[in-house]
Amino acid sequence: MVRRAYRQLPPRVRQTLDNVAISVADWPDARDLDLPEDSTLFGLYTGVPLTQREGTGPGLPDQIIIFRRPILEYCATPEEVVREIQVTLWHEVGHYLGLDEDDLHRLGYG
Repeated sequence: MVRRAYRQLPPRVRQTLDNVAISVADWPDARDLDLPEDSTLFGLYTGVPLTQREGTGPGLPDQIIIFRRPILEYCATPEEVVREIQVTLWHEVGHYLGLDEDDLHRLGYG
C-alpha cells in the first residue's frame, strides 16, 4: 500500500525524493522519539528538509517511516487504511520539502 501511495505522488514530487529511504515499521518507539504515551504517530520524517540544506553533496539518506499498526488500529475499513497511508506519506514528504505542521494542516495533510 505504501508503494502504491508513493507511485501516486506526482512525478515532480517523486523526483525531489532523491536520497530518501521510505520504509514501514510496526510501531514507533515512543522512548526514542520522546513522545507522550497517549500520542498516536502514523509516520515520521527524519533528516534535513530541503529548505534548510547547505552545500551540494548528499549526506546520509533522509528517512520516512510509515507506522503500520497505529494506522490499522485507527482505521475501520481497508479504504480508510489506504487513505490514511496516502495522507501520512504526503505529510512526511511535506516535512522533507520544508513544510511545517500549520502548512500541512492548511493543505489537508495534518
